[in-house]
Amino acid sequence: MRSTFKLLFYINRNKVKSDGTTTVMCRISIDGKSSALTTGIYCQPEDWNARKGVIKNERDNNQLTAFRQNLEQTYERILKEQGAVSSELLKNTIVGINSIPTYLLEAGKVEIERLRIRAIEIKSNTTWRQSKLSQLNLQEFLLSRGMEDIAFADITEEFGESFKIFMKTTAERKSGYINKCITWLNRLIYIAIDQEVLRSNPIEDVRYEKKEPAKHRYISKSDMKRMMETPMCDPRLELIRRAFIFSSLTGLAYVDIHRLYPHHIGKTAEGRVYIRKRRVKTNVEAFIPLHPIAEQILSLYNTTDDSRPVFPLPVRDKIWYDINQIGITMDLKENLSYHQSRHSFGTLAISAGLSIESIAKMMGHANIATTQGYAQVTDMKISEDMDKLMVRRNAAN
Repeated sequence: MRSTFKLLFYINRNKVKSDGTTTVMCRISIDGKSSALTTGIYCQPEDWNARKGVIKNERDNNQLTAFRQNLEQTYERILKEQGAVSSELLKNTIVGINSIPTYLLEAGKVEIERLRIRAIEIKSNTTWRQSKLSQLNLQEFLLSRGMEDIAFADITEEFGESFKIFMKTTAERKSGYINKCITWLNRLIYIAIDQEVLRSNPIEDVRYEKKEPAKHRYISKSDMKRMMETPMCDPRLELIRRAFIFSSLTGLAYVDIHRLYPHHIGKTAEGRVYIRKRRVKTNVEAFIPLHPIAEQILSLYNTTDDSRPVFPLPVRDKIWYDINQIGITMDLKENLSYHQSRHSFGTLAISAGLSIESIAKMMGHANIATTQGYAQVTDMKISEDMDKLMVRRNAAN
């Protein structure tokens, strides 16, 4: 005989967290007996529709729908396998599946899986990829201490400081890399706090490493000239080559070119073509009068249909191999990265005598100090060239 099976979702309006949210609960009723469990999903009380048992926020409601489907599917599976289901058995099965991690690496695995799914949704796996590296470093640190994992309750400030020292000495990592790993550790701890596994962050006093001055890698004028004179046989590589050159002449980052549409292109009264677009990263408007070569590249692609981007580019994460392959084809000494195109624009613009203010406007910098970094690179290059000149003169004498 089939059991009577009902689910009721509700919230406790009297138990609200400091951020104003409350947990969504679920009552399982089977044959007149019920058991309650938390869904692990939180929402604002005003976003809860008690009559329908749904959340107004679409993202949170999708999680709730998935939780409901998991309950129903688990009920059907147990009924088929065992012939009978109780509310307590169903609850224990679900709690076992969705238990909140109380150990560090265990929590990291759960978060990495969430980031993997998120990467597919947003079509960018940068955060997911970096998180996997940080997780691996945490694992190596724990193994160096003879531990496979550590309970959140056992994490101390000493643990955080020792992890930082391990990254500096044993792993020989630089400041930026170390800070990303500390950020990952903090992320997992704050997730544990949010899930009420911890009450506070035991490593909140562990300081981040002082960042080293940014090193803007760029390609020289001669290498840029060679790139312009070296078309690729493969259509995909040729598209990436042209986009790189376009970025080098406009200062636009890859994401800004990827999201460049015809309505961003305009003409002055004198007929000069320009691009006016807010940068994705800073939301600062960039205004860029186009170089003739950039105009020529633009003319090869979509400049009329505003339902499509100008360049038919893939997302950035899919061109790492392509841009590296272009650098190999050109026999460049260093690995080529797409962001070098933007740095090349800033460095070449400074070298050409353009004002810091004009370059900042064209590059869409939120802070002019960022633009001044290119001036420092140029000054260092001048000093290096002068040192080489002096060496040659002394050798001649």
